[in-house]
Amino acid sequence: MNCVAVCQDDLIVKTLHEALSPTLDIEFLVDTQSQKHRLHKYGISTQVGDPSQATTYAQANVTADTCIIVENSGRKNIQAIVDAASEAGTSLVYVLLVGKKTNDQTKQTLALPNISTLTLSELTKTSLINALDRSLTRSLVKQYQRHFEDAGRVLILLHNDPDPDALASGLALRNLLRRTRTTAIIGAFHGVTRPENQRMTNLLDITVESITAESLAQFDRIATIDVQPHYFGGLLNRVDLVIDHHPERSNSQTLFKDVRSDFGSTATIMTNHLRAINANISERVATALLYAIKSDTLFLSRQTNRSDLDAFTFLYQLANTQLVRKIEGSGITSERLKYVTKASQTGQIRDQVFTACLGMVPREDIVTYVSDFLLQVEDIKWTVVAGQIDDKIVISVRNVGYTRHAGTFINKWFDDIGSAGGHRAMAKAIIPFSEFQKKFSAVTSDDITLILGDLATQFILEPSQKA
Repeated sequence: MNCVAVCQDDLIVKTLHEALSPTLDIEFLVDTQSQKHRLHKYGISTQVGDPSQATTYAQANVTADTCIIVENSGRKNIQAIVDAASEAGTSLVYVLLVGKKTNDQTKQTLALPNISTLTLSELTKTSLINALDRSLTRSLVKQYQRHFEDAGRVLILLHNDPDPDALASGLALRNLLRRTRTTAIIGAFHGVTRPENQRMTNLLDITVESITAESLAQFDRIATIDVQPHYFGGLLNRVDLVIDHHPERSNSQTLFKDVRSDFGSTATIMTNHLRAINANISERVATALLYAIKSDTLFLSRQTNRSDLDAFTFLYQLANTQLVRKIEGSGITSERLKYVTKASQTGQIRDQVFTACLGMVPREDIVTYVSDFLLQVEDIKWTVVAGQIDDKIVISVRNVGYTRHAGTFINKWFDDIGSAGGHRAMAKAIIPFSEFQKKFSAVTSDDITLILGDLATQFILEPSQKA
C-alpha cells in the first residue's frame, strides 16, 4: 500500500516512519529542503512541496490507491490540503491530530467530509496499524465495487491452466464485486487440466469458461486475478483491475491495481479484501481460499508472511476441511511418476543444482510437479526443469528459499525472449521454442539440460550479483 504523509515536525515524521514503514510504502511531504536533508540522514524518503497544491501530489505519483495522512497541529490550512489531495485523485485521506488539540481544531477536522481522524498514540499501536490497513483496503474495495457496479458483463480472467490460487481468487472476486456467475464470468484462454484442480472445480462447482481473443470485446469490464496483463502478450487492450501476488510488472495500463509480492498467495489478498468489508464468506468460498493458500505456500512453508498465516487461521474456522482433503486426493499419479523417473534418469546434478529437460509433455503442471518433487532429494538445493508444450518451452525453477533469488535468475536469462518471473523460491518462464533455440543454440533435450545447468550454476556462483 502506498502512502504519502504531509508533516511539518521532524519528530512526527520519525515516529510515523518507524511505526508504518514495515507495513506501508510511505513517503513524506515536507516544507523545506533543509528538513528534507535532515531527514535524509535517517534514511527517510521525502519530497519538498506545497501540500495545498494538487500538482505537488501529482509529482509524488499519488493515485486513487494512495493513502494520504495529514498532520494537523493547528498550523496549516487542513481544508486546502484535503482539497488538493482530492483533486489529485485520492479519496483515502486521514487527518492525524497531534500537539495540544483545541476545540476549534477538532471541529475543523470533523467538519471535513469523508475524512477519518487518528491520534498519534492510536496510530502507533500495532492493533490500530492493522485497523488502518483494514480501513485502507475497505476504501479500495469500495472503489472497485463502484467501478464495476454498472457493468453488464464482467470477465474475471485467469492465467492458462489455472491453479487453486487463481480459481479460488476468481471465485472470491466475484463475491467481492457482488456478482453472479452469469454477470461475472470466470474465464481462461486454456482451461483446467491438472487432476487436483479438476477435482477442485468439480467439488466446489467452479466453472471456468473458455475465452478467445475475439470474445474479449463482449465484456464491459475486465479483471485479471493471480496474473498480470503482460502474461497475455498484448491481447488485453484495457484492464480495469489487477489483483496478484507475483512481482509487479510496470508495463501495463490498469485502472486499479493491488499487487502484493510479499504475500504467499493471491487468496490471502482476497481474504483480506473480503474481511475488510465484513463480507459473508460462504463455506464454499472459504474452502476454496483455504485450499489455495495451503497449495500455493506448500502448507505455509514457502514464501509466506504473517498475513498468510492470519488468513489461513481465519478461513480454517469457516471451511470444510474434509472437502480440502478430498480435493487433494492422491498427489502421485502413474503419469507424474513416469516423468519424475525420466528426469532422474536423464538429468544432471552439478553443485547441488538439478537440471533436466523432459522433452514433449502433455501439460504445464507436469514440469512444475517434477521440479517440486525433485527438490526433496537430499543434497539438491535448486531444480531447473524444462518441458516442451506445442511450440513453447516451459521452465520451472525451485530452490530451498535461502539461496539466490529464483525470480531474478529466470528474468536474467529469459525475460527478453518470453514471459518470465517469480519469487525467491519459485519461478517460471514460458518461451517460444524457436526463440530459445535461437538464443542458446539448443536442439535436443540433452542440450537444454546442459545449458540450464550452465546458466544456473553461473548465476548462483557469480559473486558480483546480488540475490
